[in-house]
Amino acid sequence: MSVYDKLKALHIDLPPVATPAAAYVPFAQTGNLVFLSGHIAKKAGQVWTGQLGKTMQTAEAKEAARAVAIDLLGTLHAAVGDLNKVKRIVKVMSLVNSSPDYTEHHLVTNGCSELMGEVFGAKGAHARSAFGVAQLPLGACVEIELIAEIS
Repeated sequence: MSVYDKLKALHIDLPPVATPAAAYVPFAQTGNLVFLSGHIAKKAGQVWTGQLGKTMQTAEAKEAARAVAIDLLGTLHAAVGDLNKVKRIVKVMSLVNSSPDYTEHHLVTNGCSELMGEVFGAKGAHARSAFGVAQLPLGACVEIELIAEIS
């Protein structure tokens, strides 16, 4: 089954690449690696704000991380032209807007990691970092960046 068939089965439409909010590009390629800049969580086209351990629970932030993953897939599609060229998702780095005592960053990030597995199967298994930060741009609850290898 192609990646696009899997996306269709999951009822996922790929969004267009978001316009960068600062001085950077949405993706950069070197050799067979594509680096996607950090994408912040959005809900209904607006920044999905919140701070884990204060104003947001893990389950909601996990949904936000899944939404970020969908945006990342849209950017990856724009970068490579065909998601079936993805040889593997190499690395995901997740930043979670959280209070000092919050400790479930890894569970939030599963929202992204699990979707990569659903879409790419074994090719979606990746190395990962997930950690808390005091704040993210525009008050977003989650920001995620991704590195993919393409054929």
